[in-house]
Amino acid sequence: MSHGSRIVWSCVAGLVAATTSLTLPAAPPADLDSYIQQAMHAFDVPGLGLALVEQGEPAIARGYGVRKLGEPARVDEHTVFSIASNTKAFTTTSLAILVDQGKLKWDDKVIERLPGFRLYDDYTTKEMTIRDLLTHRSGLGLGGGDLLFWPETTFTRADVVARLRYIRPATSFRSGYAYDNVLYIVAGGLVEAASGQTWDDFVRTHIFGPLGMRDAVPSFKDVRTDNRGWPHARISGRVRGMGPVEPLAKIGSIDNEAPAGGIHASPADMTHWIQVQLDRGQLNGGRLFSEATGREMWTSQTLIPIEPAPPPLALTTPQFNSYGLGWVIRDYRGHKIIMHEGLQEGAISATLLIPDRHVGFIVMLNSEDGEARWSVCYHLLDHYLGLPPTDWISAYTAAREQSWSEALHTLQSAAAQASSGPTTKPSLPLASYADVYEDPWYGTVTIRWQSKQLGISFDHTPTMRGSLQHVTGDTFRTRFNSRSLEDAYVTFSVKPDHSIERVTLRPISPLADFSFDFSDLVLTPARH
Repeated sequence: MSHGSRIVWSCVAGLVAATTSLTLPAAPPADLDSYIQQAMHAFDVPGLGLALVEQGEPAIARGYGVRKLGEPARVDEHTVFSIASNTKAFTTTSLAILVDQGKLKWDDKVIERLPGFRLYDDYTTKEMTIRDLLTHRSGLGLGGGDLLFWPETTFTRADVVARLRYIRPATSFRSGYAYDNVLYIVAGGLVEAASGQTWDDFVRTHIFGPLGMRDAVPSFKDVRTDNRGWPHARISGRVRGMGPVEPLAKIGSIDNEAPAGGIHASPADMTHWIQVQLDRGQLNGGRLFSEATGREMWTSQTLIPIEPAPPPLALTTPQFNSYGLGWVIRDYRGHKIIMHEGLQEGAISATLLIPDRHVGFIVMLNSEDGEARWSVCYHLLDHYLGLPPTDWISAYTAAREQSWSEALHTLQSAAAQASSGPTTKPSLPLASYADVYEDPWYGTVTIRWQSKQLGISFDHTPTMRGSLQHVTGDTFRTRFNSRSLEDAYVTFSVKPDHSIERVTLRPISPLADFSFDFSDLVLTPARH
Protein backbone atom coordinates (compact mmCIF):
# COMPACT_ATOMS: atom_id res chain seq x y z
CA MET A 1 0.00 0.00 0.00
CA SER A 2 0.91 2.18 -0.43
CA HIS A 3 -0.21 4.35 1.48
CA GLY A 4 0.05 7.02 4.12
CA SER A 5 0.90 6.34 7.72
CA ARG A 6 -1.64 5.55 10.43
CA ILE A 7 -0.52 8.64 12.35
CA VAL A 8 -1.59 11.65 10.31
CA TRP A 9 1.25 13.90 11.38
CA SER A 10 3.83 11.31 10.36
CA CYS A 11 2.23 11.20 6.90
CA VAL A 12 3.00 14.90 6.47
CA ALA A 13 6.45 14.94 7.90
CA GLY A 14 8.99 14.71 5.04
CA LEU A 15 10.73 17.85 3.42
CA VAL A 16 13.64 20.24 1.86
CA ALA A 17 16.13 21.64 -0.75
CA ALA A 18 17.18 25.25 -1.38
CA THR A 19 19.43 28.12 -0.63
CA THR A 20 21.18 29.30 2.51
CA SER A 21 23.97 31.71 3.25
CA LEU A 22 25.76 29.14 5.39
CA THR A 23 28.54 26.95 4.13
CA LEU A 24 26.85 23.59 3.82
CA PRO A 25 28.49 20.28 4.74
CA ALA A 26 29.86 18.14 1.92
CA ALA A 27 30.01 14.96 3.94
CA PRO A 28 27.55 12.92 6.03
CA PRO A 29 27.10 13.74 9.71
CA ALA A 30 29.98 12.46 11.80
CA ASP A 31 27.47 10.78 14.10
CA LEU A 32 25.46 9.16 11.29
CA ASP A 33 25.92 5.54 12.38
CA SER A 34 25.50 6.22 16.09
CA TYR A 35 22.43 8.41 15.51
CA ILE A 36 20.72 5.75 13.41
CA GLN A 37 21.46 3.15 16.08
CA GLN A 38 20.04 5.45 18.76
CA ALA A 39 16.86 5.95 16.73
CA MET A 40 16.49 2.23 16.13
CA HIS A 41 16.94 1.53 19.83
CA ALA A 42 14.48 4.25 20.86
CA PHE A 43 11.73 2.90 18.62
CA ASP A 44 12.58 -0.84 18.68
CA VAL A 45 13.36 -1.06 14.95
CA PRO A 46 14.75 -4.48 13.93
CA GLY A 47 16.48 -3.44 10.70
CA LEU A 48 17.14 -0.31 8.63
CA GLY A 49 18.59 0.34 5.18
CA LEU A 50 20.07 3.68 4.11
CA ALA A 51 21.01 4.94 0.65
CA LEU A 52 22.65 8.38 0.53
CA VAL A 53 23.95 10.32 -2.49
CA GLU A 54 25.99 13.53 -2.41
CA GLN A 55 27.53 15.49 -5.25
CA GLY A 56 31.16 14.56 -5.70
CA GLU A 57 31.13 11.98 -2.91
CA PRO A 58 30.91 8.18 -3.12
CA ALA A 59 27.36 6.99 -2.58
CA ILE A 60 26.61 5.40 0.77
CA ALA A 61 24.63 2.15 1.00
CA ARG A 62 24.44 0.70 4.50
CA GLY A 63 22.44 -1.73 6.56
CA TYR A 64 21.79 -1.69 10.28
CA GLY A 65 20.29 -4.25 12.64
CA VAL A 66 18.81 -7.63 11.77
CA ARG A 67 16.66 -8.87 8.92
CA LYS A 68 14.28 -10.67 11.31
CA LEU A 69 13.94 -10.62 15.07
CA GLY A 70 15.16 -13.86 16.63
CA GLU A 71 17.54 -14.61 13.78
CA PRO A 72 21.21 -13.55 13.52
CA ALA A 73 21.37 -12.48 9.85
CA ARG A 74 22.32 -8.80 9.59
CA VAL A 75 20.97 -6.18 7.22
CA ASP A 76 23.55 -5.17 4.60
CA GLU A 77 23.67 -3.02 1.47
CA HIS A 78 22.00 -5.78 -0.57
CA THR A 79 19.13 -6.53 1.83
CA VAL A 80 15.85 -6.01 0.00
CA PHE A 81 13.12 -3.85 1.58
CA SER A 82 9.63 -2.97 0.41
CA ILE A 83 9.72 0.66 -0.73
CA ALA A 84 5.90 0.68 -0.90
CA SER A 85 4.49 3.93 -2.32
CA ASN A 86 7.94 5.15 -3.34
CA THR A 87 7.08 2.86 -6.26
CA LYS A 88 4.79 5.59 -7.60
CA ALA A 89 7.78 7.61 -8.82
CA PHE A 90 8.96 4.57 -10.79
CA THR A 91 5.55 4.36 -12.47
CA THR A 92 5.58 8.05 -13.38
CA THR A 93 9.16 7.69 -14.64
CA SER A 94 7.99 4.79 -16.81
CA LEU A 95 5.32 7.07 -18.28
CA ALA A 96 7.92 9.84 -18.68
CA ILE A 97 10.07 7.50 -20.77
CA LEU A 98 7.04 6.75 -22.97
CA VAL A 99 6.32 10.49 -23.26
CA ASP A 100 9.91 11.02 -24.42
CA GLN A 101 9.42 8.23 -26.97
CA GLY A 102 6.33 10.01 -28.34
CA LYS A 103 4.01 7.18 -27.35
CA LEU A 104 2.04 9.18 -24.77
CA LYS A 105 1.32 12.73 -23.66
CA TRP A 106 0.63 13.72 -20.08
CA ASP A 107 -2.71 15.25 -21.05
CA ASP A 108 -3.96 12.35 -23.17
CA LYS A 109 -7.44 11.20 -22.12
CA VAL A 110 -7.20 7.90 -20.29
CA ILE A 111 -10.25 6.46 -22.03
CA GLU A 112 -8.61 7.06 -25.42
CA ARG A 113 -5.68 4.89 -24.36
CA LEU A 114 -7.69 2.36 -22.31
CA PRO A 115 -11.15 2.15 -23.92
CA GLY A 116 -12.51 -0.08 -21.12
CA PHE A 117 -11.68 2.45 -18.40
CA ARG A 118 -14.72 3.63 -16.44
CA LEU A 119 -15.31 5.61 -13.25
CA TYR A 120 -18.58 6.15 -11.39
CA ASP A 121 -19.71 9.18 -13.42
CA ASP A 122 -19.46 9.71 -17.14
CA TYR A 123 -17.97 13.20 -17.01
CA THR A 124 -14.94 12.15 -14.97
CA THR A 125 -14.51 9.06 -17.16
CA LYS A 126 -14.43 11.17 -20.32
CA GLU A 127 -12.27 14.00 -18.99
CA MET A 128 -9.67 12.21 -16.87
CA THR A 129 -6.15 12.56 -18.26
CA ILE A 130 -2.97 10.65 -17.53
CA ARG A 131 -1.91 13.65 -15.42
CA ASP A 132 -5.11 13.33 -13.38
CA LEU A 133 -4.42 9.66 -12.68
CA LEU A 134 -1.17 10.57 -10.93
CA THR A 135 -2.13 13.61 -8.85
CA HIS A 136 -4.81 12.46 -6.35
CA ARG A 137 -7.56 14.82 -7.52
CA SER A 138 -9.99 12.32 -9.05
CA GLY A 139 -12.76 12.84 -6.49
CA LEU A 140 -12.24 9.43 -4.89
CA GLY A 141 -12.07 9.49 -1.09
CA LEU A 142 -8.85 8.98 0.89
CA GLY A 143 -7.63 5.47 0.11
CA GLY A 144 -10.78 4.78 -1.89
CA GLY A 145 -10.88 1.19 -3.15
CA ASP A 146 -7.84 0.02 -1.16
CA LEU A 147 -9.74 -3.02 0.16
CA LEU A 148 -9.56 -4.35 -3.40
CA PHE A 149 -5.92 -5.23 -2.74
CA TRP A 150 -5.14 -4.59 0.95
CA PRO A 151 -4.88 -7.02 2.67
CA GLU A 152 -4.11 -9.60 -0.04
CA THR A 153 -7.16 -10.33 -2.20
CA THR A 154 -8.16 -12.66 -5.02
CA PHE A 155 -8.59 -9.77 -7.49
CA THR A 156 -6.29 -9.29 -10.47
CA ARG A 157 -5.14 -5.83 -11.60
CA ALA A 158 -7.75 -6.00 -14.36
CA ASP A 159 -10.42 -6.82 -11.76
CA VAL A 160 -9.42 -3.81 -9.68
CA VAL A 161 -9.62 -1.48 -12.68
CA ALA A 162 -12.99 -2.93 -13.73
CA ARG A 163 -14.47 -2.30 -10.26
CA LEU A 164 -13.53 1.38 -10.16
CA ARG A 165 -16.80 2.20 -11.94
CA TYR A 166 -18.75 1.21 -8.81
CA ILE A 167 -16.88 3.41 -6.29
CA ARG A 168 -18.86 6.53 -5.49
CA PRO A 169 -16.71 9.70 -5.48
CA ALA A 170 -16.34 11.63 -2.25
CA THR A 171 -15.95 15.01 -3.98
CA SER A 172 -16.24 16.46 -7.45
CA PHE A 173 -13.51 15.92 -10.03
CA ARG A 174 -10.35 18.04 -9.57
CA SER A 175 -11.84 19.87 -6.58
CA GLY A 176 -9.32 18.74 -3.97
CA TYR A 177 -6.63 16.35 -2.82
CA ALA A 178 -7.26 12.81 -1.52
CA TYR A 179 -4.46 10.26 -1.71
CA ASP A 180 -5.31 7.10 -3.62
CA ASN A 181 -3.56 3.97 -4.85
CA VAL A 182 -6.02 2.43 -7.28
CA LEU A 183 -5.47 4.94 -10.08
CA TYR A 184 -1.77 4.09 -10.15
CA ILE A 185 -2.88 0.57 -11.05
CA VAL A 186 -4.61 2.15 -14.06
CA ALA A 187 -1.35 3.99 -14.79
CA GLY A 188 0.43 0.63 -14.85
CA GLY A 189 -2.11 -0.51 -17.43
CA LEU A 190 -1.28 2.55 -19.53
CA VAL A 191 2.39 1.55 -19.51
CA GLU A 192 1.42 -1.84 -20.90
CA ALA A 193 -0.98 -0.38 -23.50
CA ALA A 194 1.64 2.06 -24.81
CA SER A 195 4.70 -0.19 -24.68
CA GLY A 196 3.42 -3.71 -25.28
CA GLN A 197 5.21 -4.85 -22.10
CA THR A 198 3.67 -5.51 -18.73
CA TRP A 199 4.38 -2.82 -16.16
CA ASP A 200 6.66 -5.29 -14.36
CA ASP A 201 8.74 -6.05 -17.46
CA PHE A 202 8.90 -2.40 -18.51
CA VAL A 203 10.30 -1.36 -15.12
CA ARG A 204 12.84 -4.19 -15.26
CA THR A 205 14.09 -3.43 -18.76
CA HIS A 206 13.81 0.38 -18.84
CA ILE A 207 14.73 1.34 -15.27
CA PHE A 208 16.29 -1.47 -13.21
CA GLY A 209 18.51 -2.68 -16.05
CA PRO A 210 19.91 0.67 -17.22
CA LEU A 211 20.48 1.83 -13.63
CA GLY A 212 22.16 -1.38 -12.51
CA MET A 213 19.57 -2.09 -9.80
CA ARG A 214 20.55 -5.74 -9.50
CA ASP A 215 18.64 -6.62 -6.33
CA ALA A 216 15.40 -4.82 -7.22
CA VAL A 217 12.18 -6.59 -8.22
CA PRO A 218 8.84 -5.05 -9.21
CA SER A 219 6.55 -7.36 -7.25
CA PHE A 220 6.16 -9.46 -4.13
CA LYS A 221 6.30 -12.78 -5.95
CA ASP A 222 9.83 -12.05 -7.19
CA VAL A 223 11.37 -10.97 -3.87
CA ARG A 224 14.53 -12.87 -3.00
CA THR A 225 14.24 -14.98 0.13
CA ASP A 226 17.94 -15.22 1.02
CA ASN A 227 18.40 -11.53 1.94
CA ARG A 228 15.19 -9.65 2.66
CA GLY A 229 14.00 -7.43 5.46
CA TRP A 230 11.22 -9.49 7.03
CA PRO A 231 8.18 -7.34 7.95
CA HIS A 232 7.48 -6.54 11.60
CA ALA A 233 4.65 -4.71 13.34
CA ARG A 234 3.04 -3.95 16.69
CA ILE A 235 -0.02 -6.20 16.72
CA SER A 236 -0.54 -7.34 20.30
CA GLY A 237 -1.36 -4.05 22.04
CA ARG A 238 -4.72 -2.50 22.82
CA VAL A 239 -4.93 -1.51 19.16
CA ARG A 240 -2.77 -2.27 16.14
CA GLY A 241 0.31 -0.06 16.19
CA MET A 242 0.82 -0.39 19.94
CA GLY A 243 2.61 -3.08 21.94
CA PRO A 244 5.94 -4.80 21.24
CA VAL A 245 7.41 -5.12 17.75
CA GLU A 246 7.24 -8.68 16.43
CA PRO A 247 7.72 -10.47 13.10
CA LEU A 248 4.56 -10.96 11.09
CA ALA A 249 3.62 -14.58 10.60
CA LYS A 250 3.10 -14.21 6.85
CA ILE A 251 4.06 -11.84 4.08
CA GLY A 252 0.94 -10.97 2.13
CA SER A 253 1.28 -10.41 -1.62
CA ILE A 254 -0.40 -7.35 -3.09
CA ASP A 255 0.98 -7.67 -6.60
CA ASN A 256 -2.38 -6.54 -7.98
CA GLU A 257 -1.38 -3.01 -6.89
CA ALA A 258 2.31 -3.29 -7.78
CA PRO A 259 2.41 -0.07 -9.90
CA ALA A 260 1.31 1.79 -6.75
CA GLY A 261 3.52 0.05 -4.21
CA GLY A 262 5.06 -3.26 -5.23
CA ILE A 263 8.77 -2.56 -5.73
CA HIS A 264 11.36 -4.08 -3.38
CA ALA A 265 14.93 -2.82 -3.52
CA SER A 266 18.18 -2.70 -1.56
CA PRO A 267 20.16 0.31 -0.32
CA ALA A 268 22.70 -0.37 -3.09
CA ASP A 269 19.91 -0.25 -5.69
CA MET A 270 18.45 2.97 -4.37
CA THR A 271 21.72 4.89 -4.64
CA HIS A 272 21.40 4.49 -8.43
CA TRP A 273 17.77 5.60 -8.41
CA ILE A 274 18.49 8.67 -6.29
CA GLN A 275 21.49 9.56 -8.44
CA VAL A 276 19.52 9.58 -11.70
CA GLN A 277 16.79 11.68 -10.09
CA LEU A 278 19.29 14.24 -8.81
CA ASP A 279 20.96 14.26 -12.25
CA ARG A 280 17.55 14.98 -13.83
CA GLY A 281 17.59 11.88 -16.00
CA GLN A 282 21.23 11.89 -17.12
CA LEU A 283 22.74 8.42 -17.16
CA ASN A 284 26.18 7.31 -18.37
CA GLY A 285 26.46 10.03 -20.99
CA GLY A 286 22.89 9.43 -22.17
CA ARG A 287 19.48 9.87 -20.60
CA LEU A 288 16.93 7.74 -18.80
CA PHE A 289 14.38 10.53 -19.26
CA SER A 290 14.58 14.06 -20.64
CA GLU A 291 15.10 17.16 -18.55
CA ALA A 292 11.69 18.43 -19.70
CA THR A 293 9.80 15.39 -18.43
CA GLY A 294 11.88 15.51 -15.26
CA ARG A 295 10.71 19.08 -14.64
CA GLU A 296 7.13 17.97 -15.26
CA MET A 297 7.34 15.28 -12.59
CA TRP A 298 8.64 17.81 -10.07
CA THR A 299 6.04 20.49 -10.88
CA SER A 300 3.22 21.04 -8.38
CA GLN A 301 -0.12 19.81 -9.72
CA THR A 302 -2.43 19.50 -6.70
CA LEU A 303 -2.31 21.46 -3.45
CA ILE A 304 -2.18 19.31 -0.30
CA PRO A 305 -3.93 20.83 2.72
CA ILE A 306 -1.52 21.76 5.50
CA GLU A 307 -2.26 20.40 8.95
CA PRO A 308 -0.18 21.73 11.86
CA ALA A 309 2.09 19.10 13.36
CA PRO A 310 1.77 18.41 17.10
CA PRO A 311 3.85 20.75 19.32
CA PRO A 312 6.96 18.51 19.61
CA LEU A 313 7.17 18.49 15.80
CA ALA A 314 6.18 22.10 15.11
CA LEU A 315 9.29 22.70 12.97
CA THR A 316 8.06 20.13 10.45
CA THR A 317 4.88 22.03 9.52
CA PRO A 318 5.41 23.22 5.93
CA GLN A 319 4.56 26.58 4.42
CA PHE A 320 3.61 24.99 1.10
CA ASN A 321 2.69 21.42 0.25
CA SER A 322 1.76 19.91 -3.08
CA TYR A 323 1.75 16.76 -5.19
CA GLY A 324 3.48 16.50 -8.56
CA LEU A 325 3.68 13.36 -10.70
CA GLY A 326 4.58 10.64 -8.25
CA TRP A 327 6.40 13.08 -5.94
CA VAL A 328 5.49 15.47 -3.12
CA ILE A 329 6.91 18.99 -3.45
CA ARG A 330 7.01 20.95 -0.20
CA ASP A 331 9.26 22.93 2.13
CA TYR A 332 11.01 22.50 5.44
CA ARG A 333 11.77 25.73 7.27
CA GLY A 334 11.75 27.62 3.98
CA HIS A 335 13.78 25.08 2.00
CA LYS A 336 12.21 23.18 -0.87
CA ILE A 337 12.44 19.42 -1.12
CA ILE A 338 11.11 16.61 -3.31
CA MET A 339 9.95 13.58 -1.33
CA HIS A 340 7.68 10.60 -0.97
CA GLU A 341 6.98 8.08 1.72
CA GLY A 342 5.77 4.51 1.70
CA LEU A 343 3.96 2.12 4.03
CA GLN A 344 3.25 -1.55 3.52
CA GLU A 345 2.23 -4.08 6.10
CA GLY A 346 5.37 -4.45 8.23
CA ALA A 347 7.56 -1.98 6.31
CA ILE A 348 7.99 1.77 5.97
CA SER A 349 10.24 4.09 3.95
CA ALA A 350 10.85 7.70 2.91
CA THR A 351 12.78 9.24 0.01
CA LEU A 352 13.96 12.86 0.28
CA LEU A 353 15.80 14.84 -2.37
CA ILE A 354 17.47 18.24 -1.95
CA PRO A 355 18.04 19.18 -5.61
CA ASP A 356 19.83 22.48 -4.97
CA ARG A 357 22.36 20.68 -2.79
CA HIS A 358 22.50 17.60 -5.02
CA VAL A 359 21.79 15.43 -1.99
CA GLY A 360 19.24 12.67 -1.66
CA PHE A 361 18.55 9.69 0.55
CA ILE A 362 16.07 6.97 1.38
CA VAL A 363 15.49 5.39 4.78
CA MET A 364 13.87 1.92 4.72
CA LEU A 365 12.68 -0.05 7.74
CA ASN A 366 11.44 -3.61 8.18
CA SER A 367 8.87 -2.34 10.69
CA GLU A 368 6.11 0.27 10.71
CA ASP A 369 7.82 2.71 13.07
CA GLY A 370 7.61 6.00 11.22
CA GLU A 371 9.08 7.89 14.15
CA ALA A 372 12.48 6.24 13.64
CA ARG A 373 12.28 6.91 9.90
CA TRP A 374 11.58 10.63 10.33
CA SER A 375 14.07 11.06 13.17
CA VAL A 376 16.84 9.93 10.81
CA CYS A 377 15.46 11.93 7.85
CA TYR A 378 15.28 15.21 9.75
CA HIS A 379 18.69 14.69 11.29
CA LEU A 380 20.10 14.42 7.76
CA LEU A 381 18.07 17.38 6.49
CA ASP A 382 19.25 19.65 9.31
CA HIS A 383 22.84 18.59 8.66
CA TYR A 384 22.82 19.20 4.89
CA LEU A 385 20.95 22.49 5.21
CA GLY A 386 23.29 23.79 7.90
CA LEU A 387 20.46 24.19 10.39
CA PRO A 388 20.85 23.97 14.16
CA PRO A 389 20.45 20.36 15.26
CA THR A 390 17.21 19.24 16.89
CA ASP A 391 16.77 16.22 19.13
CA TRP A 392 14.36 14.53 16.77
CA ILE A 393 14.44 11.25 18.65
CA SER A 394 13.05 12.94 21.77
CA ALA A 395 10.59 14.99 19.69
CA TYR A 396 9.19 11.94 17.94
CA THR A 397 9.11 9.97 21.20
CA ALA A 398 6.96 12.72 22.75
CA ALA A 399 4.73 12.91 19.68
CA ARG A 400 4.22 9.14 19.66
CA GLU A 401 3.30 9.15 23.36
CA GLN A 402 0.81 11.93 22.67
CA SER A 403 -0.72 10.01 19.76
CA TRP A 404 -0.99 6.80 21.76
CA SER A 405 -2.47 8.63 24.74
CA GLU A 406 -5.09 10.31 22.56
CA ALA A 407 -5.98 7.01 20.89
CA LEU A 408 -6.43 5.25 24.25
CA HIS A 409 -8.48 8.16 25.57
CA THR A 410 -10.78 7.94 22.54
CA LEU A 411 -11.26 4.21 23.06
CA GLN A 412 -11.83 4.60 26.80
CA SER A 413 -14.34 7.40 26.26
CA ALA A 414 -16.26 5.27 23.79
CA ALA A 415 -16.27 2.34 26.20
CA ALA A 416 -17.41 4.55 29.09
CA GLN A 417 -20.21 6.04 27.01
CA ALA A 418 -21.37 2.59 25.97
CA SER A 419 -21.37 1.31 29.56
CA SER A 420 -23.10 4.37 31.03
CA GLY A 421 -26.47 3.28 29.72
CA PRO A 422 -28.19 -0.03 29.23
CA THR A 423 -26.84 -2.22 26.47
CA THR A 424 -29.74 -2.75 24.13
CA LYS A 425 -30.45 -6.14 22.70
CA PRO A 426 -30.24 -6.95 18.99
CA SER A 427 -33.45 -6.36 17.04
CA LEU A 428 -33.35 -9.88 15.64
CA PRO A 429 -32.37 -13.37 16.75
CA LEU A 430 -28.63 -13.66 16.07
CA ALA A 431 -29.11 -16.30 13.38
CA SER A 432 -31.23 -13.82 11.40
CA TYR A 433 -28.19 -11.62 10.70
CA ALA A 434 -26.50 -14.45 8.78
CA ASP A 435 -26.60 -13.87 5.04
CA VAL A 436 -24.46 -13.02 2.04
CA TYR A 437 -24.10 -9.26 1.66
CA GLU A 438 -22.69 -7.41 -1.29
CA ASP A 439 -21.09 -4.08 -2.05
CA PRO A 440 -20.91 -3.12 -5.75
CA TRP A 441 -17.18 -2.33 -5.76
CA TYR A 442 -15.81 -4.86 -3.26
CA GLY A 443 -18.11 -7.83 -3.77
CA THR A 444 -19.49 -10.21 -1.17
CA VAL A 445 -19.10 -10.45 2.59
CA THR A 446 -20.60 -13.54 4.19
CA ILE A 447 -21.97 -13.60 7.71
CA ARG A 448 -22.54 -17.13 9.03
CA TRP A 449 -24.39 -18.61 11.98
CA GLN A 450 -22.35 -21.58 13.10
CA SER A 451 -21.96 -23.29 16.47
CA LYS A 452 -24.28 -20.68 18.01
CA GLN A 453 -21.95 -17.88 16.95
CA LEU A 454 -21.85 -15.29 14.17
CA GLY A 455 -18.82 -15.36 11.91
CA ILE A 456 -17.72 -12.98 9.16
CA SER A 457 -15.59 -13.43 6.05
CA PHE A 458 -14.63 -10.96 3.34
CA ASP A 459 -14.94 -13.40 0.49
CA HIS A 460 -12.21 -11.89 -1.72
CA THR A 461 -9.77 -11.36 1.18
CA PRO A 462 -8.68 -14.74 2.56
CA THR A 463 -7.20 -13.42 5.83
CA MET A 464 -10.21 -11.29 6.76
CA ARG A 465 -12.15 -13.97 8.60
CA GLY A 466 -13.26 -14.15 12.20
CA SER A 467 -16.16 -13.84 14.60
CA LEU A 468 -18.75 -11.15 15.24
CA GLN A 469 -19.41 -10.09 18.82
CA HIS A 470 -22.39 -8.06 19.94
CA VAL A 471 -21.76 -4.51 21.18
CA THR A 472 -25.16 -2.85 21.49
CA GLY A 473 -28.39 -2.79 19.52
CA ASP A 474 -27.67 -3.89 15.98
CA THR A 475 -23.96 -3.05 16.19
CA PHE A 476 -21.37 -5.81 16.43
CA ARG A 477 -17.59 -5.86 16.22
CA THR A 478 -15.24 -8.13 14.33
CA ARG A 479 -12.60 -10.31 15.95
CA PHE A 480 -10.46 -11.23 12.98
CA ASN A 481 -8.38 -14.36 13.35
CA SER A 482 -5.26 -12.52 12.19
CA ARG A 483 -3.97 -10.03 14.74
CA SER A 484 -2.30 -8.03 11.99
CA LEU A 485 -5.68 -6.78 10.73
CA GLU A 486 -7.72 -3.82 11.93
CA ASP A 487 -11.05 -4.74 13.48
CA ALA A 488 -14.27 -2.91 12.63
CA TYR A 489 -17.68 -2.08 14.02
CA VAL A 490 -20.44 -3.66 11.92
CA THR A 491 -23.88 -2.02 12.09
CA PHE A 492 -27.04 -3.54 10.60
CA SER A 493 -29.95 -1.30 9.55
CA VAL A 494 -33.14 -3.26 10.18
CA LYS A 495 -36.39 -2.37 8.41
CA PRO A 496 -39.81 -2.45 10.14
CA ASP A 497 -40.53 -5.85 8.59
CA HIS A 498 -37.41 -7.20 10.36
CA SER A 499 -35.47 -7.60 7.13
CA ILE A 500 -31.99 -6.09 6.84
CA GLU A 501 -31.70 -3.06 4.58
CA ARG A 502 -27.94 -2.50 4.67
CA VAL A 503 -24.76 -3.05 6.64
CA THR A 504 -22.11 -0.39 7.28
CA LEU A 505 -18.67 -0.66 8.85
CA ARG A 506 -16.06 1.61 10.42
CA PRO A 507 -12.63 0.96 11.95
CA ILE A 508 -12.49 0.62 15.72
CA SER A 509 -8.99 2.00 16.21
CA PRO A 510 -8.31 5.75 15.93
CA LEU A 511 -4.89 4.76 14.56
CA ALA A 512 -6.25 2.55 11.77
CA ASP A 513 -4.54 3.07 8.41
CA PHE A 514 -6.82 4.60 5.81
CA SER A 515 -6.31 1.61 3.53
CA PHE A 516 -8.70 -0.29 5.80
CA ASP A 517 -11.46 1.69 4.09
CA PHE A 518 -14.35 -0.10 5.78
CA SER A 519 -16.32 3.13 5.84
CA ASP A 520 -16.65 3.13 2.05
CA LEU A 521 -18.57 -0.15 2.11
CA VAL A 522 -22.36 -0.19 1.94
CA LEU A 523 -23.42 -3.83 2.03
CA THR A 524 -26.89 -4.99 1.09
CA PRO A 525 -28.32 -8.53 0.98
CA ALA A 526 -27.06 -10.19 -2.18
CA ARG A 527 -29.57 -11.25 -4.77
CA HIS A 528 -29.88 -15.00 -4.73
